[in-house]
Amino acid sequence: MKNKLKVLRAERDWTQADLACQLDVTRQTINAIEKGKYDPSLPLAFKIAEVFGIPIEQIFSPANGESGP
Repeated sequence: MKNKLKVLRAERDWTQADLACQLDVTRQTINAIEKGKYDPSLPLAFKIAEVFGIPIEQIFSPANGESGP
C-alpha cells in the first residue's frame, strides 16, 4: 500500500515523534508506515485520517499491481 503520510506530516511541520504521540504508537511505527514496510491496521488508519482531518482514501492507496474494491 502506498501512502502520503510523510508529505502530510511535513506540511504540518510534525516530526515522526509528534505524529506517533498523537496516535499513541512508536516513532518506529510511523517510520515503517511511511517507508511502506508496514500497513496500519484499519483502526489505526482511521485514527490517522482523523488526526489529519481527511478521508483515508486521500492518505492510503493500493500499490501498483494491487486491485481495488
